[in-house]
Amino acid sequence: MRRSKLYKKQVEVAGFDAQKRYSVSEAIALLKGMPGVKFDQTAEVAFKLGVDPRKSDQTVRGAVALPRGTGKTVRVAVVADGPLAQDARDAGADFVGYEDIVEKIKGGWQDFDILIATPDAMRLVRPLGRQLGPRGLMPNPKTGTVTDQVGTAVREAKAGRAEFRADRGACVHVPFGKMSFEADALKENFDVIVDALNKAKPTTAKGAYILSCTISATMTPGIKINVKELVRSKE
Repeated sequence: MRRSKLYKKQVEVAGFDAQKRYSVSEAIALLKGMPGVKFDQTAEVAFKLGVDPRKSDQTVRGAVALPRGTGKTVRVAVVADGPLAQDARDAGADFVGYEDIVEKIKGGWQDFDILIATPDAMRLVRPLGRQLGPRGLMPNPKTGTVTDQVGTAVREAKAGRAEFRADRGACVHVPFGKMSFEADALKENFDVIVDALNKAKPTTAKGAYILSCTISATMTPGIKINVKELVRSKE
């Protein structure tokens, strides 16, 4: 396999071994020590889980507010009416409406990153599944985007929240910050994601839950995490 000059420089970072399993702090330090690129890369973590996504009672999905944010500007749209719509505006939502915003989405408008809806508004939003589903924008109670606490949901979304969902291969990919973040900030976000993932463990899942874990940035090789050490630290 042919590798780029950047990749070759990155794997030459002192202490990096593609086969070794590192502690989270060691892995983040290695990641930040790798030669960068001209843009602020996103730091990401990938988990392989011991669940069977084909079974409806073993789906893994959730969302968590990142204490150090995501490092990106998030555009939040809210479907709410009356006082709850005003709560959304006061909390800093970018777009707030009811039937009008639903009609805009039906017409193809999707200039937002997160859509929040009140339970009452879901009768209007549910028919939008074909437009919203492919982009992962459909509101869902499990991710906190169907709620009467719209003010809190908007503030969390604007501050930075990470959504996660196991795919067909039982893998979960979650961004946990930008490479411009300090190492401590990345570690704090990472720990919160692991805690949320553990809380989302299906009660029917048997055996080991987190089978593997790898962190990387947008244009770096992956760094493998010592899962046994990670699990022990969370017990």
